[in-house]
Formats: sequence, C-alpha cells, structure tokens
Amino acid sequence: MVKQERALRTRAAVITAASVEFDRAGYDGTTLARISKVAGISIGALTFHFPTKQELADAVQLEGRTVTLAALEGRAAETRPVLCQVVDLTLELARLMEEEPSVRSAIRLGRERPGTDSWSQAWLPMVRELLDQAYVAGQLRESAPPADVVTLVEHLTNGAEAYIRSRIGAEAEFGSTVARLRRVWELALAGVSADRPAPQVLRHTGDRLTVLGEPEPERM
Repeated sequence: MVKQERALRTRAAVITAASVEFDRAGYDGTTLARISKVAGISIGALTFHFPTKQELADAVQLEGRTVTLAALEGRAAETRPVLCQVVDLTLELARLMEEEPSVRSAIRLGRERPGTDSWSQAWLPMVRELLDQAYVAGQLRESAPPADVVTLVEHLTNGAEAYIRSRIGAEAEFGSTVARLRRVWELALAGVSADRPAPQVLRHTGDRLTVLGEPEPERM
C-alpha cells in the first residue's frame, strides 16, 4: 500500500512538472530529462511511469481535459437561463486557462500534436447543446443560429488564451482574463451598434452575468 501511494504521488508529480514544461516550451521544446529535473526525480523513475514523451504528453492532455470537465460539471447542472450558462461556462474556461498549467498544456499540445484530441472537444459539445436549448427557448435571435454562436464562443476562448500567453514573462500589468472576457460578453449580448436598441439588459449577480428581458416566443 505504501509503495502504491508513493507511485501515485510520483506519477502525479511527473504530470504536474510535465504540464508546466509543455506549457512553457511546447512538445518539441520539452525533454524527459528536463521534466525529471523539474519533478525532482530520476529519469529512471520517470520512464518507469512514462517510457516515452508521447505517452507523457497523452497523460497531460487527458489531465487537462479531466480538470476542465470536472470544473464544468457544476455549471451544467444549474437551472439559470441557458444563455447565461453559456456565458458562465466560458468565464470558467478562462479561469481554468489562467490558473491551471495542465489546461494550458492540453490546449498547446492539441495544436502541436496533430491527430490527438483537442482541448475544445472536451467542452464544445456542452456549449452546442446549451445553445440549441437557448435557440429553442427564444433566447437567441433568428439571425444568430447556434452554429454561429458556437463559432463566437470558440473565438472568445482562443482570444482569452492568446491574452493569457501574452502575459507570461511580461513585466507590464494585465487585467484579469475573466473580467476582460465578461466585458466582451456584455458587448456581444447588448450589441455595439447605435442604430438599434440593445436587445438585452445585462446585470451582474456576484461574479456572474445575468441576461434580462422578454424572451422571444418559443420556437417549434
């Protein structure tokens, strides 16, 4: 039992160190020797758990997706309007990207390792389902079909990641990624054109954004 617990701790330490290094240097720029040094273990102990860099990268990507899904489970169970749930979900994704090296590594490795599952595959199905529900419930305009709003969500999360990466190693002060994304959502939901009235009224409730206003008739 003691050996098993020690092995689990070693494996977790390796994944943590690998997440930091893959996030920092990418797949090609990371070596097992560097990861073993960061983890504080011998290269032999590392390769006992992960014989190749490919297997270790697989484990890091799985960890990033697992962390993401675990964080989003509670959001999906809420009873708030589904469009609000989509906004909250993307804000949670931004928080994860900002705070979790395994999530950032999963994103980067998904791009750098063709043929592996991308990080977005872990959460996009949930977004698509929520937006389909929002459309049926009249919470989206006819001119904003769910597929187009999914594209908006992807662009927003990609932009949030780019913003986070621009902060790494920078001396300049940056604002919270979550706060910036919340503001972008406010603009997207209210509209920026002065030629027409804003379709929604927005209100902050704690750290969340509430969309108010009369919904359109339910679509069949």
